[in-house]
Amino acid sequence: MPQDEGVFGRPTAVYGDARARMRHATSEAAWARILIAGTALLFLGVFLIIPLVAVFTEALRQGVRVYIAAITNAEARSAIRLTLLTASIAVPLNVVFGLAASWAITRFEFRGKNLLTTLIDLPFAVSPVISGMIFVLLFGAQGLLGDWLAAHDLRCIFSVP
Repeated sequence: MPQDEGVFGRPTAVYGDARARMRHATSEAAWARILIAGTALLFLGVFLIIPLVAVFTEALRQGVRVYIAAITNAEARSAIRLTLLTASIAVPLNVVFGLAASWAITRFEFRGKNLLTTLIDLPFAVSPVISGMIFVLLFGAQGLLGDWLAAHDLRCIFSVP
């Protein structure tokens, strides 16, 4: 008796066993699904929801009127404008150079490839807070290069270059 031909000419019995194993592999016990979902929700709450609630609680502690007065302050508007300007420049540049770098790294072998991948991985290894502190300590008004920068009328921190 001839067997039914499945995909690529293999008998369907081979795929029937694989399908049965796949069904079994993805159907955990109810307690395991609840435990996994609960753990994911716990992490979501601890790392996203609780900090957001804390930020909004502190921001609105003295009332909405004080909050609106704080964000409409000239310095706050300037900081928001600088942030939006920086993001509108940085995001398109990151897209262009990130796509070019990923294409070059995956497609070609070249001298300096390890250095390029190290430079790309560096922000994941060093905390942005530490990097920001280093820049302030170097280029800030009381920083290592602060006096020299001020003498030459060069502003680096909190300014658009």
